[in-house]
Amino acid sequence: MLRLKKKKNNKGLIVTHNKNYPPENTEKKMLIAIHQPQYLPWLGYLDKIDKADVFVILDNVQFKKNEWQNRNRIKTAQGCQWITVPVLYRFPEKINEVMINNKAHWGRKHLQALITNYSKSPCYDKYISFFENIFSRNWERLVDINVEIIKFLITTLDLKTRLVMASDLELREGPTERLIDICKALESNKYLAGKDGNKYMNLELFDQEGIEVIFQDFKHPVYNQLFGDFEPYMSAIDLLFNCGDDSLEILRGQTNT
Repeated sequence: MLRLKKKKNNKGLIVTHNKNYPPENTEKKMLIAIHQPQYLPWLGYLDKIDKADVFVILDNVQFKKNEWQNRNRIKTAQGCQWITVPVLYRFPEKINEVMINNKAHWGRKHLQALITNYSKSPCYDKYISFFENIFSRNWERLVDINVEIIKFLITTLDLKTRLVMASDLELREGPTERLIDICKALESNKYLAGKDGNKYMNLELFDQEGIEVIFQDFKHPVYNQLFGDFEPYMSAIDLLFNCGDDSLEILRGQTNT
């Protein structure tokens, strides 16, 4: 039986030590985080990127309908609104194989949704040109626009995390084996998992490989929004349009507006 002891470190992460991970080993290792590419990702996604030294975009696993890979939410005067990229998906295609259905003219609709709901936000003029460009382009693969937006968010927030595509690595197919292979390929023995990662990971296998598992402990910040009471779990662009240069400090919980 794997015995775990949990404590919080100075980054607000829940650190899980296993009995085979030597506490006397003080050599600094890269902290690896791994996640599927999301469309207009939420703040918890960016928090995971921010806390990691290397963030691996898991583009070579099966696409899941009705999740976050081709949709997200923005805040409107009528409440939360889903904006969804229509896809031409055939089971069991991987994320990097999924094509976009451009007959739906979705880009124009998404841009109009941002104009309608964020044109009066304090930092609208600073960021809208990026989205005008993004939504005017003819994207074929879903993964490409997702990665482009993720890179924009990383650059805009001045995050120092390095990106790696999982499809550039040779990996086994098992859900835990795949994660372990990524850590080993990047010569890391520290893995940052989502808060519910223990529901699908085999922690015994991490223990056998001497990889320390750290669970994300994200606390959603509160900040000034348009349209009444604060609504959490929106796309990260909601924070950008409303708070601009203060966004990183707010993401890190260093200030509230």
